[in-house]
Amino acid sequence: MVTALVLGLTGCEILDNDLEDTGKVQNQDSVYLEDVAALFSELPLSVSQMEEVQDAVKASAGNGYDQEYTMQDLFLDPGRGVGDPQTRAVRTYACPLRELLHRHVKSKTGTRTRQGEVLEEDVVYDEAYLEALMSSGYQIYWPYSETWDGISLPVITFDPENESDTNYGYELRRSGEEWTAVKVLVDEQLARKKPVWVINRNSDARHKTTEVLRREHPEWEEGGALVIRPVKSAPLAKGPSATVNSRSLILKNLTMYRNYDCWFAGASEFFLKFAGLEDFTAVTEAELKLYSPYVTDLMVVVRRDQVGVQLDLNTVLLSAYSPQLEECALLIHEDDGGTKKTWKCQALVRIESKSFGIEVDLPFSSYDDIVWRGRLDQRYLVAHNAEKARFGDLGLTFEIEER
Repeated sequence: MVTALVLGLTGCEILDNDLEDTGKVQNQDSVYLEDVAALFSELPLSVSQMEEVQDAVKASAGNGYDQEYTMQDLFLDPGRGVGDPQTRAVRTYACPLRELLHRHVKSKTGTRTRQGEVLEEDVVYDEAYLEALMSSGYQIYWPYSETWDGISLPVITFDPENESDTNYGYELRRSGEEWTAVKVLVDEQLARKKPVWVINRNSDARHKTTEVLRREHPEWEEGGALVIRPVKSAPLAKGPSATVNSRSLILKNLTMYRNYDCWFAGASEFFLKFAGLEDFTAVTEAELKLYSPYVTDLMVVVRRDQVGVQLDLNTVLLSAYSPQLEECALLIHEDDGGTKKTWKCQALVRIESKSFGIEVDLPFSSYDDIVWRGRLDQRYLVAHNAEKARFGDLGLTFEIEER
């Protein structure tokens, strides 16, 4: 290991200087994405570190997130995936990535000069830099990690954050005890053929997926206010004389028909915000004031390789879906950040043959892609119960379930 580390520090990097840098991408602590990629390309990586990253991204994907390994987990809990309970790493690693990083900065005597847009800048890789990296919000994103052959070393690149489909990266090649980092062009086709680590920003770890919610609230498995397993459905009562005991409105599944983000940024994170009135039984306009809108806010992460794949959700939007609730409001947006905005909408209810609107504000961000927003009419949902329908570039299946 010491021999490999020394070799990694003696200028064995081979660079193709004809490839242009795509510019500086920075976080608030002045830790640049491209510098982090360069730092990782200088490490004497082995199969052990590859397995550590694969363990983490596999755990993240199993928890409903993207194939990602946050820098915070890399330093604090090696092998832990996003959504895992604290200190639930898959295994103990003889030499985790954090150890390689600490050894590297202790052994490094110089700095790396990067050509900036105007001036050359010296990047000092030291313990302070690693502290900033740990809290940077960055991560290793490994698309198509499930196809890794168990031997190959990664190509390391970063998200240029300019919507480009190509960027430069470092392909690690080992020959005996020596290894080189060759600068190459990276695109998604390469990522399908070879292991590619993308240094990018984490955007979904602060949100909880349905998989995490189910684990945290096992009582929901038997039915509850938010998430349940599918149960045997009774035939839906129809017609004016039909009697209804208890009905729930459920989002059964979701299918994405196109990727929304550049592949360097990873999966598409969809937020579905559904507004209605829970267990509405008002018979006078005065009683209407006693009710407040019920909002279900659900995040669904769809990986790039899941285009066209039906994802089962079985999420309860309203556990007591009243026949008086004529219309509900639905907002679907794909998260891209920006300033906070709201969509002012209404949930429509009926009292003695009169319709009344309940106003509600559904939040989203200024840079988000609005996939679909509008009202869901109960007559439409009854007529197309359990049938998949197109909502923008998503296919959704709603079901009214009786008990």
